[in-house]
Amino acid sequence: MQSPLLAHTAGTGTDRFGLQNPQLLRVVLDGSSDVLARTGAMVAHVGKVDFTPWTPGNSRQRRERRQAADVLDLMRCSGTGTAYLANLAQHLHVLPLNGEPMVITNTYVLALDATLQWQTVSIENGDRIAGIGSHALEFTGTGSLVLMTSGRPLVLPVEPGQYVYGDADAVVGWSSGLEVQLLAQTSNTEAWRRRGTATEGWELSFTGKGYVIVQPSELLPPQRVPRG
Repeated sequence: MQSPLLAHTAGTGTDRFGLQNPQLLRVVLDGSSDVLARTGAMVAHVGKVDFTPWTPGNSRQRRERRQAADVLDLMRCSGTGTAYLANLAQHLHVLPLNGEPMVITNTYVLALDATLQWQTVSIENGDRIAGIGSHALEFTGTGSLVLMTSGRPLVLPVEPGQYVYGDADAVVGWSSGLEVQLLAQTSNTEAWRRRGTATEGWELSFTGKGYVIVQPSELLPPQRVPRG
């Protein structure tokens, strides 16, 4: 059989995280360390790979888990082989963290090395609307984090003395050292309901030194339907 479709064969890279294509992640597991992934993200796997529910391993993680409620619904990927992960054709990005903390909105996390740690962070005025204050997570440690965005993102540098703003529904993440504040973009009372109006509602302001990741969409990534 001959068809251009058959040219989309599996890649052969050996890196822990690699992009099979812009919307499909290839995870190589060697049996020595595990990967955490969003529950339901596996679309295929080769070899002896196990997928089990992830549970916090220590008191700090359990505390953070309670604080974040179901902020990260994760499964543990372990074994020897290759797993392929995706979330409804979102664009994927591998972000290595080498001791440089990053704050990411939980909705945009697809997978991460199990060696990374995270905790919820507070944003000034973030408790005024649902989602902002409780769903921002600071990731620390050494390992890689895989993010997903609706379309190809924009990365904005932030320099001292400069203000950078992003729509609260479009900001994916930012450097941990930045000062962040939630601001109303309009006095319209509908702004109090996130995505409740066609006008601009809330934005995040950033100051300090670092960068901000913004997606070209004001919609959160589509999520898989919860299991009944």
